[in-house]
Amino acid sequence: MNDYPFDAVIFDLDGTLLNTLEDLANSMNRVLLQNGLPVHHIDAYRYFIGDGAFEFVTRALPEDKRIDTIITACLDSFRIDYRLNWNVKTTPYEGVPEMLDALIARKLKLAVLSNKPHEYTKRCVTALLPKWNFNIVLGQRNGVPRKPDPAGALEVANNLNISPSKFLYLGDTSIDMKTSVTAGMYPVGVLWGFRTAEELKESGARSLITHPLEILSLLK
Repeated sequence: MNDYPFDAVIFDLDGTLLNTLEDLANSMNRVLLQNGLPVHHIDAYRYFIGDGAFEFVTRALPEDKRIDTIITACLDSFRIDYRLNWNVKTTPYEGVPEMLDALIARKLKLAVLSNKPHEYTKRCVTALLPKWNFNIVLGQRNGVPRKPDPAGALEVANNLNISPSKFLYLGDTSIDMKTSVTAGMYPVGVLWGFRTAEELKESGARSLITHPLEILSLLK
């Protein structure tokens, strides 16, 4: 397919391609305020994100409020608010457009795999990354285990007919690194996202990059 050691790249979305932190935090904080519950500083949300909407809302609630009825009500409210406000502050990270241009120029296949609900994953990519052709875009779907289960990553590999070993996998959390390792892909931790270098290394990152264009060094 090309002269590089990898044929394709899987990207996480939140914290990797797009800085979604402020819109997610603001939507959830509005829900908490509406319910008379304490809000969180935006940095706290770095550790709430990553395991899907249900876990996101659960982690934002006080421990004594984490019961099914409250979680469900707040999740519904969050979905309504976020649907209206998902792109107020959200933008691609600096260097992401240039990275995508460079990868496409090198004829690598590109995919997005997120634990964000599938509807929002597709919407974010279509609206905020419209110039680039991603071969596959997948969010959380009913019947498919969430990351770090490797099912979604292996689905991408199967659909593109590319061996998992020929994939770079870029993500910003332990969830992404574990997904990549289990799927037999090459895990790359990005340091501009939501988590620390220590977390990424401990979870299996084989390379860490501080700017999107540093991915090109892995193609030599």
